[in-house]
Amino acid sequence: MRDWNQHIDDITQKFIESFGELSSEQMNWKPDPNTWSIAQNIDHLIVINSSYFTVIDSIRKGTHKLPFLSKIGFIVSLFGNTILKSVHPARKKKIKTFAMWEPGRSNVSEGILERFEEKQSELKILIENSKDLLDKGVIISSPANRDIVYKLEKAFEIIVTHDQRHFQQAKEVLDLLKKETVC
Repeated sequence: MRDWNQHIDDITQKFIESFGELSSEQMNWKPDPNTWSIAQNIDHLIVINSSYFTVIDSIRKGTHKLPFLSKIGFIVSLFGNTILKSVHPARKKKIKTFAMWEPGRSNVSEGILERFEEKQSELKILIENSKDLLDKGVIISSPANRDIVYKLEKAFEIIVTHDQRHFQQAKEVLDLLKKETVC
């Protein structure tokens, strides 16, 4: 899956088309305290995707330090494949995110879709500017845990797949909201 920028464009468009007409109240509506609102799903994607900018910046500056595990090829592949599988949209099991990637707990401010669209554009530029790193097969540490290592290429696959997962979660919230307002 090397057409990441096309996937980013597609998923961004889906978010805008599906949620662009919603009010702030609708974007922040939650069916229960343990379910993220549409806005929280979007905020989470902004936070998590942006965290990779710092990692790539540290690689460029030569300050990105990898743990010993990064030298063990099957560990790098195992971590990457496990994370990719865990964020797949078809996977119904909820997974807890790292605290640094938690969305805002209260109402997310208006303009969340515009911020999301802007960050997605920046992400596409980051990917385009990372071709040299991809060609070298660069390994990174997860922004959330230095000991979780995988290839940069796998990171971009994880990001795109994760975006799709949270689009599905946000759509499920929208479906519940529509049922709530009909009843």
